[in-house]
Amino acid sequence: MLVSQARTLGLAAAVGFAVAVAAQGPAADAAGLLIADNGFGGVLTLEEHDVKVTINNGVAVTEVTQVFRNTEQRIVEALYTFPVPKGASVSNFSMWIQGKEMIGEVVEKKRAREIYESYKQTRRDPGLLEQVDYKTFEMRVFPIPAGAEQRVQVTYYQELDVDHDAATYVYPLATVTRAEIDQRTQGRFAVTVDVKNEAPIVELASPSHGEDVVTAAFGEHYRRASLELSGGDLSRDFVLHVGLKRPQTGVDLITSHRSGADGYFQLTFTAGAELDDAAGGMDYVFVLDISGSMASDSKLATSRRAVAAFIEQLDAEDRLEVIPFNVTPAPLFKSLRPADESAREGADDYLQTQRARGGTVLRPAIGAAYQYRDPDRPLNVVILSDGMTEHREQRELVELIRQRPANCRVFCIGVGNEVNRPLLSQLAEGAGGLASFISRGDYFDRQAKAFRRKLVHPVGTNLSIKFAGGGVYDVEPQELPNLFHGSPVRMYGRYRDSGAVVMHVEGEVMGAPFEQTVTVDLSEQDDANPEIERMWASHRVQRLLRDMRRDGESPGVVNEVVSLCEEYSVVSEYASFIVLENDAEYKRWKIERRNAARTDRDRAAQAQFRARLEQLRDESLAGLVPQRETHSFVSTDVKAAPSGASVPAVTAPQANRQPPAPRQGFDLPTRGSRSVSGGGGGALDPISAALLLGMGGAAAAARRARESTEA
Repeated sequence: MLVSQARTLGLAAAVGFAVAVAAQGPAADAAGLLIADNGFGGVLTLEEHDVKVTINNGVAVTEVTQVFRNTEQRIVEALYTFPVPKGASVSNFSMWIQGKEMIGEVVEKKRAREIYESYKQTRRDPGLLEQVDYKTFEMRVFPIPAGAEQRVQVTYYQELDVDHDAATYVYPLATVTRAEIDQRTQGRFAVTVDVKNEAPIVELASPSHGEDVVTAAFGEHYRRASLELSGGDLSRDFVLHVGLKRPQTGVDLITSHRSGADGYFQLTFTAGAELDDAAGGMDYVFVLDISGSMASDSKLATSRRAVAAFIEQLDAEDRLEVIPFNVTPAPLFKSLRPADESAREGADDYLQTQRARGGTVLRPAIGAAYQYRDPDRPLNVVILSDGMTEHREQRELVELIRQRPANCRVFCIGVGNEVNRPLLSQLAEGAGGLASFISRGDYFDRQAKAFRRKLVHPVGTNLSIKFAGGGVYDVEPQELPNLFHGSPVRMYGRYRDSGAVVMHVEGEVMGAPFEQTVTVDLSEQDDANPEIERMWASHRVQRLLRDMRRDGESPGVVNEVVSLCEEYSVVSEYASFIVLENDAEYKRWKIERRNAARTDRDRAAQAQFRARLEQLRDESLAGLVPQRETHSFVSTDVKAAPSGASVPAVTAPQANRQPPAPRQGFDLPTRGSRSVSGGGGGALDPISAALLLGMGGAAAAARRARESTEA
C-alpha cells in the first residue's frame, strides 16, 4: 500500500498507545513506535490519551482524543497507526488547527493522498487517515512545529461480541511486540465507559486491569467504569466485561429517519437460554496456526491457552483432534479421540512443543480437517489463526469452504490485534459457523464456555426475513448467517415509507421448520440513532469488499464502494479521511462537508444519550446524601462539541427535539417463563408473543422428534 511503501516520518502510535524510538518505516504497524524523520533519530511524546466510550445495548461508540508534543527543534510529520477493532467503522477524524477543531471528510484514496502531498509542499496544515490494509489504519499529520502540541481525535462505532448473558468490549492496546519498546504514556491515560442496557446489568469488571478500574452502579440499567493512570503502561488491551441478569431472546428494532430522506433500521435477532438444548456428542478438530507471524504479540501462547480452555469444556461423549500447521499440517492423534483426561494431556503436551516458524498455508490444513468427517456426527473445524495467509490463496480458501462436507461447520478464532478479520469472518460465515476474536487480556475460561455453547447450540438455520410494505430495500446482509445460542444476528436496511410493515420470518429452529409473520413499525421521525446509518453503509461496503475477494476486483464495484464511503464517511481500502485548514480549502477542492453535518447529528444524539445517563446517575445518588433543596444537575440545553471553524455547534434542547420512537425490543420467554405486558427491553408485546409461539413451538417439535428417534 502507499503508506507502508512510502518513507515514514514522525510518529506511529496505535491510537496513541505508547512511546518509543525506532529506525525503520515498515515497523510502523507496531503500536507506539516513534519514528524519526527519515530514520535519523528524534522523539515525539504522547502527552495525553483520553478515551470516552458509551455502550448502548451492545453498540459501542469510542471517542479517542490524544495530544502529542514535538520535542524536536524542527518541523516534523507525524505518522500514527492503529489496529481496526472488530466490526468497527471509523466515523470521524479531527485535528485542532490554530486552536479550532476541523472535522475531516472522506474522499477517494488516491485523490486524498494527492491533496495531502500538495499541502506538504507549502507546509500548510493537512491531515490524512487511511486504511492501509484489512487490519490497520494510519494517520498522517503535517506540519507539527518545533516544540508544539498537536491534538487529534478519532471516533469509531462497533457492535460488541455478545454471549447470551454478557458483552465484551476491547480497546486494543497490545500491538507492540519488541521487548525494548517503552510502552508508557508521558502524561495522563484515562478510559471512561458508560454502559446502558435494557436487561439489568449485574457485573462490570475488567479482566485486563483488575483493581485499577473503578466501577459504579447507578440503578439496574446503567453502570460506569473508569481507569486513570499517569505515565501508564499501555502494553495490555483494555478489556471490559458486562454481565447481564438474563439473556434477551427475540427481536430488537431501532430506526433513524430524518425528514425529507429515506429511513434506516437495525433489526437484531437473539436466541437465549430458554432455547438451550444440547446437541449431544460432537467432533472437534482444532486447527492451530504455528507460522512465523504467530510469534509476535504472544499470539501462539494465546492460542495454546485458548485451545486448552476449549478442550477443557468438552464432554465425555465428544471427540477431538489437534492439527498444528504452517506450510503443512501435522496432526497429533491422526484419528478422533474421546475428549478424556488422557487426550487433554496429550494435546497440551503436544502444543507446548510447537514453535512459530515458516509461512502460512491454510488450505491443506482445512482439507486435512475435512477428512475426519463422520456421517453420523457433526464435525466442528475450529481454526485458530491470525489469517496472515498468502493473498493468492484467499480465493482458493473461499472456494474450499464452499466444498465442505454436509455435516461440517467451520469456526474461526482470530488471535491478537494483528488479524485478518475480514478473511476469517468470511471463511466462518461461508461455512455456517462464526468468527470470534480473542485478546490475551480477557477471561479464557469464560470465552471457552461461551464459544462452546455456540458450537453446541446453532438455534436457527436457513433464516430468512422478508418485508411487505414500507418500501424496504438494500438490506444487509443479503443472506442471514446461522443464529447461534446467545449470539445475535443483526440486519440493517433502508425504507421509503414509515408506518406498519409486515415482517415474515422463516427458517429452522433446533432442526424443526419455523415460520411466523409479525408487524413492526418503521418510524416517521427518529433522530436518536443516527449511528445506524453509518453502520448500514459500513456493512454494505464490507459485503462489496468480500464479493471482490471472491470474484476479483471490478471497476463498477470499486466505484460503488467509493461512493458509499464518501457519502457516509466510511474509511476503507479505497477511501480516506482528509482534514484541511478551513472550510474555504474544502470548497476550493470541491469537497462537500458531509461528515461535518453527520458528526454534528451524531454528537447531538450522543449528548442526549449522555444527558440521560447523567440524569439516571443523579437519581441513583439522590438517596446517598441529605436532600435540602432540589437542584437539577442536567441541563435541558445540551450542546454538542464544536465541530469546526464554520460548522456551528448543535443545540439539542429536550423540549425542541422530536422524541425518539419507542424502542421495539422484546424478550421471547419460553419453557414457562413469566410474561409481562408493556414496551421494549424484556417486555412481551404482540410482536414478541407471535414470535414466541412460533419459536417455542418449533423448539418443542424438534425436541419431541429427537426424543422419538432416540427411543
